[in-house]
Amino acid sequence: MKTFDKHYKEVVLPQLAKEGGYSNFMAVPKIEKVVINTGVGSVKDENKKKSIVESISMIAGLIPSPRKAKTSIASFKLREGQVVGYAVTLRGQRMRDFVSKLINVIIPRIRDFRGLDLNIVDSMGNMTIGFRDHTVFPETSEHDVRSAFGLAVTVTTTAKTKKEALALFLKLGFPFKKAGEENIAISTNRKSPVKNKFGRKK
Repeated sequence: MKTFDKHYKEVVLPQLAKEGGYSNFMAVPKIEKVVINTGVGSVKDENKKKSIVESISMIAGLIPSPRKAKTSIASFKLREGQVVGYAVTLRGQRMRDFVSKLINVIIPRIRDFRGLDLNIVDSMGNMTIGFRDHTVFPETSEHDVRSAFGLAVTVTTTAKTKKEALALFLKLGFPFKKAGEENIAISTNRKSPVKNKFGRKK
């Protein structure tokens, strides 16, 4: 099986460049960073918070940084400066290794998985995958089931549109439901809008 880097350079990059009509490979969409985050606003037990930080560290390979509330909200019993979550950002080789593991190991472990929804990719070309149970990640141990928590993985790309990002994710191997590469054609040629048989712009 090809490594993630080799697959991107030898397969994904040339195909996207050809299909998208990019003038050079530097303009082809690519993954810029991956952010793993979880909320702990409702967690009162300090030991559980410590366990969450340890689990995120094992999953990401880096110690997550705390995210604090910027303002106080009395109705939610939230104080300014209170830790409401933890996040860690992956870049470079660590990011590429994580994405490869996400596609080939983590997502297939999801129970009753039927494919990723197209709506998880936003108009800016970024994708956020929510996990209800962190134990789907192989780094976590079986005893963590009793203190399971949810987390989100956001994959940020350099794509300028949702279609460009979807084309990239499909080529990389992300399993979207009810979608094929033939339905996610991309085009960077915006000089002449497509017209229907009546001569109207679509």
